[in-house]
Amino acid sequence: MSVSPTTDRPNSVRPLSVPAGFLWGASTAAHQIEGNNTASDWWHLETTPGSHVVEPSGDAADSYHRWAEDMDILVDLGLTDYRFSIEWARIEPTEGRFSNAELAHYRRMVDGAIERGLRPVVTLHHFTVPQWFAARGGWTAPGAVELFVRYVERTAPVIGTGVSHVCTINEPNMVAMFGAIASLGAEAFREAGLPLPDAATTEVLVEAHHAARAAIKAIDPQIQVGWTIANQVYQALPGAEAVTAEYSWPREDVFLVAARDDDWVGVQSYTRTRVGTDGPLHPEPGVELTLSGYEFYPQAVGEAARHTWEVTEHTPVIVTENGLSVTDDTRRVAYLHGALDSLERAMADGVDIRGYLHWSLLDNYEWGSYAPTFGLVAVDRETFERHPKPSAHELGRIAQGGAFPRP
Repeated sequence: MSVSPTTDRPNSVRPLSVPAGFLWGASTAAHQIEGNNTASDWWHLETTPGSHVVEPSGDAADSYHRWAEDMDILVDLGLTDYRFSIEWARIEPTEGRFSNAELAHYRRMVDGAIERGLRPVVTLHHFTVPQWFAARGGWTAPGAVELFVRYVERTAPVIGTGVSHVCTINEPNMVAMFGAIASLGAEAFREAGLPLPDAATTEVLVEAHHAARAAIKAIDPQIQVGWTIANQVYQALPGAEAVTAEYSWPREDVFLVAARDDDWVGVQSYTRTRVGTDGPLHPEPGVELTLSGYEFYPQAVGEAARHTWEVTEHTPVIVTENGLSVTDDTRRVAYLHGALDSLERAMADGVDIRGYLHWSLLDNYEWGSYAPTFGLVAVDRETFERHPKPSAHELGRIAQGGAFPRP
C-alpha cells in the first residue's frame, strides 16, 4: 500500500492521540556520552597522531558514572523511555575475554531504568567495535558474524530480563560507508553526497543482523528486535525519479528490505535530500541551516516513516533518532513541533508508528567534535553539570499529554 501525505485536513482537527504503550523519550550512544572508551576502535583513531579526527572524545559527558542522573532527568521531564547503547569494547576488551564487571554495570543501568519507571531500549552496536575486532579486518574479516553473535549471546545478563526492545546494529547503512567516508573526509562526502556503501560490508551486516536477531530471540522470544536506519528522505525532482531510486537502493532501501521480518524498524531522520538528474543537490540558497549544515526541514521524519513503512512492507516503525544541532533552542522547539505534526499526519494515514525518541538526550561527542549541539540537555564540559533546555520540558509536556501538538 502506498501512503501519501494528507494535506487538506484543517488545523482545527483534534490532534491524534498516540496508541497505548507509545515510546516517548530520548536516545544516546555509549561512545558519545560515557567517556574513556579506551578499548574501542574510535578511541584508537582519536588518539592516533595525524588522524582526521580533530577532537577526541575524552571524558565525553561522563555518563558512564552519571547514568543515574541522566535517567532522573528523563523521569523529571515526564518521559517514559531511554534508548542507550552498551559498549562491545568494554564487554569484550580483548578477543574472547568478557568482563563480568562491565556486564554488571550495564545490567545496573537496565535495573536503574526499570526502578525509575523508564523502559530501556538497548542498542548492541552503535558504530564502535573493539580494537581487536577492527585490527583483524572488521566486518569483512572471516568469522566476523560469528564473533558478533558470540558477543550478543553474552549480553544475556543485560537484556534477558526487563528489556522489551533491542536494536542489533545502529545505522548499518552508515557503517557500510565508513571506509569511503574515512578516505574522502567528512567534508568531501557532504559536497559529493553519500558515498556508495561497500557491497561486501552491506552483505555481512545484513547477515549479522539476522543472526543476532535469532540469538536475541533465543535469550527471550518476547524481546522486540529491530535495527535502525539513517533515513535521507530522498526527494526526486521532476525527471529524476529513476536516478533517485537507483541512488537510494544501496544507501538505504536494501537495509530496509532486510527489516521486513523484524518486530520493528528504527527511523533516524534529520533532514531531506533533494535529487536531480545528476544526483543529490545542495540545500537551496537562503534556506535555514543547522550547525551540521543540514537544511531545517522538520517534516522529514514523517516522510521517512512513510517511506520506511512502504519499503519494509509494513514493519512497525519507531522513530529512534530525530533532532537537530542548534544553539538557539527555540528552533529546536519549532523543529520538534513540526516533526511531531508530520508523524501525526503519517499515523492518520495508516503508518504504524510506535514511538518517538529524540536525538539526543545530552549535548555530546558528535564523532570528532563537540560543536554540534543536538541535546535536550546541555552539559558543562568542565563540571559535567546537566542543564535541561526548554525543548526538553516541551517534549516532556507533550509526552505527558499523550497526543501530538499542532505547530
